[in-house]
Amino acid sequence: MYTFVISVLLLIIGYVFYGTLIDKVFGSDPNRKTPCFTSGDGVDYIPMPTWKVFLIQFLNIAGTGPIFGAIQGILFGPSAYIWIVLGCIFGGAVHDYMSGMISIRKNGASLPEIVGDELGMSIRFVMRVLSLILMVLVGAVFVTTPAGLLANICGGNAWFSQSIVWVIIIFVYYILATLLPIDKLIGKIYPAFGVALLVMAVGVGFGIFAQGGVLPEITEAFSNHHPHSSIPLFPGICITIACGAVSGFHATQSPMMARCIQNEKYGRPIFYGAMITEGLVAIIWAAAAIKFADAFDVSKFGMSGDVTPYEKLWAVMTNGGETGPNPAVVVNAICSSWLGTVGAILAVLGVVAAPITSGDTAFRCARLIAADFMHYKQNKIYKRLILSVPIFVIAGVLMCIDFSILWRYFAWFNQTLSVFTLWAVTMWLYNSRGERKGLLRYGWLLTAVPACWMTLICSSYIIMAPEGFGVNASTGVIGGVIFTSCVVCTFVGRIARLQMEGKK
Repeated sequence: MYTFVISVLLLIIGYVFYGTLIDKVFGSDPNRKTPCFTSGDGVDYIPMPTWKVFLIQFLNIAGTGPIFGAIQGILFGPSAYIWIVLGCIFGGAVHDYMSGMISIRKNGASLPEIVGDELGMSIRFVMRVLSLILMVLVGAVFVTTPAGLLANICGGNAWFSQSIVWVIIIFVYYILATLLPIDKLIGKIYPAFGVALLVMAVGVGFGIFAQGGVLPEITEAFSNHHPHSSIPLFPGICITIACGAVSGFHATQSPMMARCIQNEKYGRPIFYGAMITEGLVAIIWAAAAIKFADAFDVSKFGMSGDVTPYEKLWAVMTNGGETGPNPAVVVNAICSSWLGTVGAILAVLGVVAAPITSGDTAFRCARLIAADFMHYKQNKIYKRLILSVPIFVIAGVLMCIDFSILWRYFAWFNQTLSVFTLWAVTMWLYNSRGERKGLLRYGWLLTAVPACWMTLICSSYIIMAPEGFGVNASTGVIGGVIFTSCVVCTFVGRIARLQMEGKK
């Protein structure tokens, strides 16, 4: 319990102190006009209240990520707490804040344009393609997943127990959310869902203190407790827990709110604060899952003897080994048993509404990315349709494919986007260092460190993972170190060339 409480306190302290430092490094200017005023179009560039922008940003980046990821991540042990706290404060929140604030300075530019401006045209092209693929993939997956859950919930109804019915309903909503002005649909329902997600987390947080079971402490954090993982603790934990620590997907979402924020001084609570809030949600669900599992009677699964809480949690997720791991089962069980009827309703919102609110913004983001690199204005609905129809058609085709193989690559791919973003942010800070005084001129080092870390994580993982090159763990880490060293040398070489050009 001590580790859990300290982790929560550290996240709050990180927001207050490190968040303030990052804001100073960036140099937010409350007197500078933001894109919603300089480029207002009534569709995507719309000034919105700060509280509403925060809740939309939170739900955009959260969805079910900090819940499902944390539940699966705690299987590795209390190391999940360490990664969420350190990753969130020094990596994820910095990543989200900088990508959002730089987007503001670049008139609401989308992620591929931000990265391309700093790392070159070839990287810009790669980011445009990969970001679009990721957005369409996320949108497609977050149609089928909630549709299946809703069909199960309505199992007694002959009509609504069919997944295809819910697929059509959700897809129609996605079309409307993608085409309508952001304040007409997303701006109205997101705050309510965001509050529901936070209320659920707070309720579960109280349950951690009130319910039975024992929480593991940090003394157990340095060994791998996962009962069924072929990937070692490092980098497995860092790939499994993305939302709640570091997630490249977030940088694709931040520019949407960069087009709605009314003043740069709100950047820290909106971008850095939303990520810290997501970290708190992740910490709560990681602790709740393992405490619930510790008190769970697994004799119904035929298990007896000295069974660890990690084995119990795995048994609950897999229904005693009869199905694949499904964190939604754990969410439903915890909310229903700890929070009663209200909890059951919140569980439905958590495992159904949350993924839907990630899917709709993914499609909207895909439209904006395409519009940015094509320089195609989106002030008319027919123009939005021209870009959106191909996106929806591709998504419809993808929904017919079994995603069990593709989804294994998603976590790694998501984290790889964060690598591009962190290096681009580092270059932006370096190029603009002349605008800062004293030690703040070296603020680019604060993003260079997590950029190196995430490069090491992603390269090591793909080298050793079964869906990658499948080599042994030690070779994977060595390969990751070599690759990261090459990336650092490339970055240093780019800085050297910039200095030479400046002298000329």
